[in-house]
Amino acid sequence: MTARNTRRTTAAHSRTAAVGAIAVAGALLLTGCGDQTEKNDSGSDNQSAVGAPLADRLPQSIRDKGVIKVGSDIAYAPVEFKDKSGKTVGIDPDLADAMGKQLGVKFEFENGTFDTLITGLRSKRYDIAMSAMTDTKDRQEGIDSETGKKVGQGVDFVDYFTAGVSIYTKKGDDQGIKTWSDLCGKKLVLQRGTVSEDLAKAENEKCPVGKKITIEPYDNDQQAQTRLRAGGADAGSSDFPVAAYAVKTSGGGKDFQLVGEQVEAAPYGIAVAKDNTQLRDALKAALDAVIANGEYKKVLDKWGVAEGAVTEATVNGGK
Repeated sequence: MTARNTRRTTAAHSRTAAVGAIAVAGALLLTGCGDQTEKNDSGSDNQSAVGAPLADRLPQSIRDKGVIKVGSDIAYAPVEFKDKSGKTVGIDPDLADAMGKQLGVKFEFENGTFDTLITGLRSKRYDIAMSAMTDTKDRQEGIDSETGKKVGQGVDFVDYFTAGVSIYTKKGDDQGIKTWSDLCGKKLVLQRGTVSEDLAKAENEKCPVGKKITIEPYDNDQQAQTRLRAGGADAGSSDFPVAAYAVKTSGGGKDFQLVGEQVEAAPYGIAVAKDNTQLRDALKAALDAVIANGEYKKVLDKWGVAEGAVTEATVNGGK
């Protein structure tokens, strides 16, 4: 997959997903996703409010339950995914665990279809949505990004990470590629229907005759990586977290390397209902605390995505 805000551009895969489609489907979507979801803990133990410095920031109803219910599409390594044992792991679960220690609660992840997460939040199925979701003005304002029409109340975001699109090559063989313009005359592998593909097509328009980019799209990032690993292309492109994870893990870190800077960077945010400002502010305080105490850095370093770090939590920083 490519990074989900918004890293996908097709309706079926977009993390900027059409808010309008969600709203129009309404209760039908909720019914449909109800049978498809399953609960998955973030891996944290039940937290006690004792010794949790920010516990009093939470709404009393959540303090009483001791749980924050998280809606998440758990299929997007390394942000959130299931390991071989079926446990939910990744950047989001680890950050949630660290924040839970500050707040004295457990973050309980529930697996659901990405397109239904905001609907589930609005219906109070979840307390928050945390799923590599890009913070955008349309989402904040409840605007259908395809029609431009108001379709809902919108949500607030607590931004916690920055993700853009990256280029990667075989390790030790960057083909002289540092920027997108360097891809002219090269073969590029990527996932079909993504921002990477859009950027490649746009760049191709600028390439001189006889030096066009050969764009080779695949159904998923793993297939593109396999092609590049076998020497069938000069470079690959995907969302920064996904590319960075491939660089860190493929062949024990010996297969790939990132080249150049990520582009089209935008914030991932934790989505909270507009009328739940106390929870929103508690999450911001918890995130600021784990940034300050170093736990945030440890999580990003663990997953090889330190380049996407923020220095403080921001509310509704998306554009």
